[in-house]
Amino acid sequence: MDIEIKVPSLGESESEATLVSWLKSEGDEVLVDDVLAEIESDKITMEITAFEEGVLKSILKEADSVVEPGEVIGMLDTSAKVSAKPAVKTATKKTEKAAVKKNKSTTEKVIKEEAVTKEEAQQKAESVVEKVKEQASIVLGANELHERSVERVPMSGLRKRIATRLKEAQNTAAMLTTFNEVNMQYVMNMRVQHKDAFMDKYDAKLGFMSFFVKACVYAASKYPAINAYIDGEDVLYHNYMDVGVAVSTKNGLVVPVLKDAGLMSFAEIEKGIVSLASKAREGGLMPDDLKGGTFSITNGGVFGSMLSTPILNTPQSAILGMHTIQKRVIVENDQMIIRPMMYLALSYDHRLIDGKEAVGFLVTVKEALEGFGGVLLDI
Repeated sequence: MDIEIKVPSLGESESEATLVSWLKSEGDEVLVDDVLAEIESDKITMEITAFEEGVLKSILKEADSVVEPGEVIGMLDTSAKVSAKPAVKTATKKTEKAAVKKNKSTTEKVIKEEAVTKEEAQQKAESVVEKVKEQASIVLGANELHERSVERVPMSGLRKRIATRLKEAQNTAAMLTTFNEVNMQYVMNMRVQHKDAFMDKYDAKLGFMSFFVKACVYAASKYPAINAYIDGEDVLYHNYMDVGVAVSTKNGLVVPVLKDAGLMSFAEIEKGIVSLASKAREGGLMPDDLKGGTFSITNGGVFGSMLSTPILNTPQSAILGMHTIQKRVIVENDQMIIRPMMYLALSYDHRLIDGKEAVGFLVTVKEALEGFGGVLLDI
């Protein structure tokens, strides 16, 4: 019986992907859960696995082809016989291996000694070559030995989509950024005071991100336009908050979404973020992990960024940028004192959000993070 190998759903607003490679060739035997092919959409890289065993009968779409969700890219013959899996090694095999190992020991010793001799000779030869190069560079000049080159590498589908979306955000939204700074002493004290008990109870580290998510959820309840976005001539207000958390991967920036963040506890937020970040870096994100999102947070501080203007993740209307924590001198109660300070940046769509609302939201986030009224701990 032949079954079709189809491109899976790619997620919200994605209508095509690139078939990056086939990991099986026509005629290859296939077991359940074997990876058949890899596809790369605008947002993620996905693996297409086998749900039944059989033989890969035909490949209908070659690598580098553009494919659509539901499109048939190959056929799997499930009636074909698949050879048995390798049997577990028997005691006889183990005995054979032990005997072979004994006979090999002398040979291996000779080989190792010979390899060492060759390595010493190679090192001496390389040393002579380096000296010749050094002398030549003095005579001829270093520039004459340096060969300039340019390598042209096609952009990946993910990188092209990132470029398109960022440019669309700049072209579409009336984007503006407002700044503030937050004294992180309260948050840092809370983490030191409760980190061990938090780990013991929830088996999760108490990080900074849960405080920021909680602060944004609280502030958005006072300024709902931050959590809304424009749809044509309408404004969509959400009675929930799905927070996109920007994650840097080797293939580019992705923004997996923490669903219903407004209903989550500190522990649920921490575990959710760790899970999404791990999947993003290991290439395990699924389309549902990237769907939706009503507000985003990006943390350039992990790379040492002191200040930046984050770009909107359309169609969202606002994004909060976190930055590195630095000790700075500030004034408290008319006294100069050193505190761990962080700059915050809120980029927003001025078509929907007025400056007063944006500033009010950011000030509320600041106050929440500085322990104003104990709002983050619901006390």
